Amino acid sequence: MTGRLVVMGSGETAPTMIKVHRRLFELVGDSPALLLDTPYGFQENADEITARARKYFCDSVGRSVDVLSWREEPVEGLARERALAALRAARWVFAGPGSPTYALRQWTGTPLPVMLADVVRSGGVVVFASAAALTLGSHAVPVYEIYKAGEPACWRPGLDLVHRLTGLYAVVIPHYDNAEGGHHDTRYCYLGERRLALLERELPDEAFVLGVDEHTGCILDPSAETVTVVGNGTVTSRRRGLSSVFVSGSVVTFGELTGGRVVTPAAVADDRAGAAVNVATSLRAAADAHETAFVSALRGHDIAGCVAAILALEQSLADWSADTLTSDEADHAHSLLRSMVVRLGGLAEHGGWDPRAPVAPFVDALLRIRSNAREAKDFATSDAVRDSLAAAGVEVRDTPTGVEWEFATSGKSTPPRTGKG
Repeated sequence: MTGRLVVMGSGETAPTMIKVHRRLFELVGDSPALLLDTPYGFQENADEITARARKYFCDSVGRSVDVLSWREEPVEGLARERALAALRAARWVFAGPGSPTYALRQWTGTPLPVMLADVVRSGGVVVFASAAALTLGSHAVPVYEIYKAGEPACWRPGLDLVHRLTGLYAVVIPHYDNAEGGHHDTRYCYLGERRLALLERELPDEAFVLGVDEHTGCILDPSAETVTVVGNGTVTSRRRGLSSVFVSGSVVTFGELTGGRVVTPAAVADDRAGAAVNVATSLRAAADAHETAFVSALRGHDIAGCVAAILALEQSLADWSADTLTSDEADHAHSLLRSMVVRLGGLAEHGGWDPRAPVAPFVDALLRIRSNAREAKDFATSDAVRDSLAAAGVEVRDTPTGVEWEFATSGKSTPPRTGKG
């Protein structure tokens, strides 16, 4: 058996995981590849999610994939047999966002779990991410029912695909390092520490939590009995609140995964801080970084730098366009892009040169006179200088760090200049 079972914590259709997908496709060559649409099959925009995912694999990863539509368990007949035949021939199968409990309702009791295991046993690759990843263990977290609908924390029976293929009694939890909650704990796929600790008590002694961070992959090789960590974050093996953490690039044996070192919460944070981060983990983060670069260039009247930041943001919008995660991040990025264009236009009105430069020596000289007058307590002269500058359209401000000045009519497009007094 030379196949792979791959767990992705999130970012399965984001720029962060392009290299990982390409690496996995190299294992199967041109063999049939299927996108399984079950987890989001109940959503009204299911067709759109499918189209965006296929575009991502085609345009970003460089691989065309077919769709195995299993939005509901097919009834007996030709459609069902065609679906099973396609799955039997596949050597790469992917499933991602949606609802884990909905997917389990459509898959449990059907031939699909056994056939997925057969894909791996025959040398293929099964990639389950986000919601689909939650179904892979012996127990599954009904995340929406708990986090959104307020049901008591509980487990649902999973597909137990990890155990079928590796012998590991794993309970898979993606989005392990999620921080969307801000001031409330949304780690561990929105469970938080309190609820995960309660749920752990209900697991059998041999079971452990396999946590996969966002924009991170965990590649299980049943033949070599190894786990490879890829992407931006870490993989965690946790049992009864004690964790072993493995950073991106790690290759560990199954024994090391389940019996590794015990670490404190502080050590977990240190390990995550040391993990490789190569690509922004969200469109919002990428857009904010480009906007920061733009502001820096704008302050330096660097038109080329401003243009480079705008083009980089436009490229990020293109790179993230196929991501199936639904959010307002694209609106945020487009808003920044429009703002950057407007601000660049303001800079271009005076050719990118600093309009204060020609008059700066004269203003600075007057500010030195004003400063000397203030030190001599000649406030009449000090006020006269300030009033004369104001009449000429120069606004002077006394700040804790010194005197700043700018043109009163262009203060919004040029940064304050530090004066001499």
